[in-house]
Amino acid sequence: MNKSFEEAVDFRHACKVFEESKKISDEEIKYILEAGRKSPSSFGMEAWKFLVISNEELKAKLRPACWNQVQVTSCSHLVVILAGIESVKPESGIPKKRFLRREMPQDKLDFYLDLYAKHLEQTLSSDENIYAWTSKQTYIAAGNMMSAAAVLGIDSCPIEGFDKGKIEEILGLDIKKYQLSLVLPFGYRIQEQSKQLRLDYEEVVEFIK
Repeated sequence: MNKSFEEAVDFRHACKVFEESKKISDEEIKYILEAGRKSPSSFGMEAWKFLVISNEELKAKLRPACWNQVQVTSCSHLVVILAGIESVKPESGIPKKRFLRREMPQDKLDFYLDLYAKHLEQTLSSDENIYAWTSKQTYIAAGNMMSAAAVLGIDSCPIEGFDKGKIEEILGLDIKKYQLSLVLPFGYRIQEQSKQLRLDYEEVVEFIK
């Protein structure tokens, strides 16, 4: 039975050890990935890609580059989240295609393309700056995927501890197009969840009147 959103938030934790023999179904992994695909992104550019790895040999090859964290090989599905680089550059023609999905007249299209280029002039000035912008957005998709998984009673563990260049090399990535942002394993817990520790509501939330 699916959990309510509140139950899912309480259920979710950074699972450190997964049950290796228990696998996520095709239907469930698609549900999780769709939550990522439908996530919001700046200017609607959707500058991301999700590589889904269930091949045990490839997971084993990636594990040393992820600080040898056991989650990488014990999970059911390893989702490698990439940040788009080339696709957000105006000269690629892709931003224009994204805007054209709205079926706008030429003058409005020209306005948005000009706004996009001028607003993001500094951001788009180097691949390093682009990565800082697009990788930040991938965390919106990652958060939605983790919440969607929790609704299904499926665990996850976001991983930033990795050798970025090594993983990009293993996966044969063209880093002019995509760069590694986050490694996100999904599976089922073995151990009981530890107590969730969070700051008090009053310490985190402030209403400005």
